[in-house]
Amino acid sequence: MRLLAALLTLLAATAHAEGVASLAPKLLPPEQAFRLSARALDAGTIEARFDVADGYYLYRDKLRFTTAPVAAGDAVLPPGKPKHDAFFGDVETYRGEVVVRVPLAHTAAGQTLTLHADSQGCADVGVCYPPNPQQLTLKVPAAGGKPGAFVEPGRKGWFK
Repeated sequence: MRLLAALLTLLAATAHAEGVASLAPKLLPPEQAFRLSARALDAGTIEARFDVADGYYLYRDKLRFTTAPVAAGDAVLPPGKPKHDAFFGDVETYRGEVVVRVPLAHTAAGQTLTLHADSQGCADVGVCYPPNPQQLTLKVPAAGGKPGAFVEPGRKGWFK
């Protein structure tokens, strides 16, 4: 009888734990929630894009862009939507697609650049991500040529 009671208690506890776990939100990794891609439009401009997944948003004032080996100017950010945020107060946020222009100085056709993009965002369920640094390697197109193809960061994994 004790064995049966212990077994029933164990089964009830397992069922409760599974029920609680199913209530926890399934969050996307930051690379999927805030998918970054970029391309060099010409020798003077990089176009960076964030595709923000449904149910997520990026903070406008948390976006930062730098390049190497040449310097980048101040990024041209579109206006965001005002939001009162429990974590950061009154802020501007982005949802959906966000297109940012990053001016470059002293680049040459065919030159390879590294774009460093820092971002931070949250899920609507009330979970905020830590700052998310990403980097991309881009090639400057030939003078008068077509813009480069969009590049995305490589997948993060155990062996990379």
